[in-house]
Amino acid sequence: MSTGSATIAPGAGADAAMAIEKRAFAKIAWRLLPLLIVAYIANFLDRTNVGFAALTMNKDVGLSATELGYGAGILFLGYCFFEVPSNIALYRFGARIWLSRIMVTWGLISMAMMFTTGPKSFYVLRFLLGVAEAGFFPGVAFYLAQWFPAQYRARILAWFLFGIPASALIGGPVSSLLLELNGVAGLAGWQWLFLVEGAPAVIIGILLIIFVTDTPEQAAWLTAEEKAIVRARITAEPKERERRDLWGSLKDPRVLILAAVQFCFLVGAYGVGIFLPLILKGQNFSNFTVGFLTAIPNLIACVGMILWAGATDRSGGRINGLALTCIVSGVGLGLAVLFSSWFLIAFAGLTAAVLGTSTARAIFWSIPTRFLSGIGAAGGLAFINSIGTIGGFVGPSLMGYLKDATGSFNAGLAGLSAFLFVSVALTYSLRFFIQRE
Repeated sequence: MSTGSATIAPGAGADAAMAIEKRAFAKIAWRLLPLLIVAYIANFLDRTNVGFAALTMNKDVGLSATELGYGAGILFLGYCFFEVPSNIALYRFGARIWLSRIMVTWGLISMAMMFTTGPKSFYVLRFLLGVAEAGFFPGVAFYLAQWFPAQYRARILAWFLFGIPASALIGGPVSSLLLELNGVAGLAGWQWLFLVEGAPAVIIGILLIIFVTDTPEQAAWLTAEEKAIVRARITAEPKERERRDLWGSLKDPRVLILAAVQFCFLVGAYGVGIFLPLILKGQNFSNFTVGFLTAIPNLIACVGMILWAGATDRSGGRINGLALTCIVSGVGLGLAVLFSSWFLIAFAGLTAAVLGTSTARAIFWSIPTRFLSGIGAAGGLAFINSIGTIGGFVGPSLMGYLKDATGSFNAGLAGLSAFLFVSVALTYSLRFFIQRE
């Protein structure tokens, strides 16, 4: 693929222009990604730490597995309803201000989860947490598309999405240790968990105001030549039947299929993510051991998703790459069901599911940014995510209901596997609408 760099610096050779381009994008990555990765670690931790809190909270406040699953998932209903308006607001007010607002409000509500007293208060606080978080992920995806061309996007998104397995890698051991504070200052361990793990989002939200700029043109830390190269690379890249208008993007068949694809693989991702601590607890491990066991699949996912996304960027085959991640996850869950009495094999299957669904996110979000831009990208990405993340409601709710109905997690895991294979079929249907890989 031509970089277009030679036309930006006419007096320089192609090698010199390429060196400037690489330096510019490396500088952007080092400036933006560390803070955004930490922000997403906080985001995903505050979404899913309820799975660890449930190890003691369920008994304290009287939650059944069904009520836990419903409450864990209701976050995504609040998220869904406010996703598109939030991303349109981000487009109007700028990423710097709006992402900061999102983080501060969700951090405060996450901390307020410590005041849960029963199912009703649990449902209300989780719903409000979803409302507060709405727009964060598609907002960041839209924001990064303003800084990086398609050639870099799967890798950049993979580094950002590194926050998902990293949150579990960090959150498992930290959450298990916080549960040990039970009784300190008159608070239960699960209350300390919500209080301590919600606070970083508020701090990071304030830091975003200080360190983030909305566009490359506003970045004082880029030279004029670097700014020109970045803008030229982004505006010159070929796009598939580009959509810049809001309504056109919302009814585009590619957008609708992608929303369905994400819905199906997020049913699997959140169903496993929320209930993994309880699945492991069913093997009679201590809370402390459960915390460290959950770190293993996520450690593997941290490394695997970066390597996998990088290989997909180099090959350019994003549809095949996305389908393969869902196949690996679906097969992994199938193995966990078939070999449920063999812990090591079942655990390996669950690990494959975590790796596959983590990588699916990175590859997935490099696809719609190829044909959406402007307000069409802000609204289209939010619409995809708002529909897709309903899977975050369905997955935990399905797992909780089937656990109470059957007394086992196997029926739920089998259902999640079926959704992942539907995602594979939908992914391949994109070939009828997307010509350029």
